[in-house]
Amino acid sequence: MTSKPPRLFGAHMPIAGGVENAPISGQKVGCAAMQIFTKNSNQWRAKPLDEKSVAAYRENLAVSGIAFVASHDSYLINMGSPDAAMRGKSLDAFVDEIERAALLGIGCLVFHPGSHMGAGEDSGLNHVADCMNEAVKRTAKQGGVTLTIETTAGQGTNLGYKFEHLAFLIEKVKDKKRVGVCFDTCHVFAAGYELRTEEGYKATWKEFDRVIGLDYLKMYHINDSKKDFGSRVDRHEQLGKGFMGEKPFELLVNDKRFVNIPMVLETPKGKDLSEDVENLAVLRRLIH
Repeated sequence: MTSKPPRLFGAHMPIAGGVENAPISGQKVGCAAMQIFTKNSNQWRAKPLDEKSVAAYRENLAVSGIAFVASHDSYLINMGSPDAAMRGKSLDAFVDEIERAALLGIGCLVFHPGSHMGAGEDSGLNHVADCMNEAVKRTAKQGGVTLTIETTAGQGTNLGYKFEHLAFLIEKVKDKKRVGVCFDTCHVFAAGYELRTEEGYKATWKEFDRVIGLDYLKMYHINDSKKDFGSRVDRHEQLGKGFMGEKPFELLVNDKRFVNIPMVLETPKGKDLSEDVENLAVLRRLIH
């Protein structure tokens, strides 16, 4: 009898000292999947990834047991901005993020759609779609990187808190092979989609499939929420310790449709990453 491959559970891993250290940290906490930044997430510019660092990253990843990696773009990027200069700067930074992911062999670049800054959702979404198409065009050689749109909580003027927002962006992107979705449990819950009951869970996924399509689902961010249902506030909490409780995660890890979809934690943690170990244990415990 062959043993089942491990579920693709993991966490966002730090890159202190270089990206090559992330797979080592991931292996230590028991990741089969992970997410990283490929540069400082709060800076516009970054030194190019050097060859030694890229080679060491690939070597460490090869022996880590980690089967899936995503990168997350900088939090400064806002392709939905009404300001043309800001959009241009954001687009350039986004293209750089795609190129960095490609260099590391990372197939998913997760990004927040951005904020309309008061100009209105339609305006913001059209700007994001234009930038995505331009980014796809500029990175034709990096076709292996999927632009993975993250669901958001809808804080402030943030776009992406309605499934319709993501569907609009997917529809507008000409090359459908280059686009996908990252489902963040905390964000979706805070945006007002129920996940805590079987009835609510089923209704939310029926809506996701109707509006977006399950085929576009590439990965999850697995987070509980510090804020209540429909709060539109983005604050992550340890699994089972927030307003969501354990039920949504139990339903998720036992949903046969999602057995092969990577599930990555973005829960708060200290330097020893012990919280990741605890949260990954919760996910495994909830499997029936």
